[in-house]
Amino acid sequence: MATGSNEPILSVSDLTVSYGKVTALNDVNLEVQRGETIGVIGPNGAGKSTLVDTIGGFLEYEGSVTYRGLEVAENDTPTLIENGLFYCTERRNLFGQMSVEQNLRLGSFLNDDGEEDRLAEVFELFPRLEERRTQEAESLSGGEQQMLSLGRGLMSDPEFLILDEPSIGLAPVVLQDISEALTSIRELDVTILLCEQNLTFALEHADRLALLENGRVQRSGTTAELQSDDLVESYIGG
Repeated sequence: MATGSNEPILSVSDLTVSYGKVTALNDVNLEVQRGETIGVIGPNGAGKSTLVDTIGGFLEYEGSVTYRGLEVAENDTPTLIENGLFYCTERRNLFGQMSVEQNLRLGSFLNDDGEEDRLAEVFELFPRLEERRTQEAESLSGGEQQMLSLGRGLMSDPEFLILDEPSIGLAPVVLQDISEALTSIRELDVTILLCEQNLTFALEHADRLALLENGRVQRSGTTAELQSDDLVESYIGG
């Protein structure tokens, strides 16, 4: 059930997530408006992946996480996907022995209307995937697998796309391809939550940033505001 246009598409309120006695996220609050790109930045161990895993519906939590008015904990993954949420994990979760094209088509298994048009759009964004459409996913380079993971997300015709460290481990030339694709995706008014350790990449693509450290949001604001923030500057410098 979609909410009113003035309400955030995602609302995270007083979110706490623990692994046993270890608290990974503590009283996190975050809102994402429709059509914007939010970058969640921070060092390793800050809680970034825990945050997106929770929003994606994979972890138990205290507090509230609502997507389009749906409490994430009360809805299964297919329901979230049917409502336009797709999570591209850092792990990529590809089917290695299936072809590139088969992996892409799996992205539209809950929404196959317009599948051929979306496939053509993905191949336009990532020509390398079209060249390798019959190859097994496990035969691709790391950068090509990242393209495939992102392309599969786009095949679901997402309204809200979660990207966990899409730049990690990529060669500069491949990172440029991913960056150009992300720019094109933003032009489609897809809402994006970009979880990144690469601050340059996040600053280039995000409208707003949230700096996560030790499981808490330490800073939040527009990219322009946070570029001149002492804490963010010290982190960038590190």
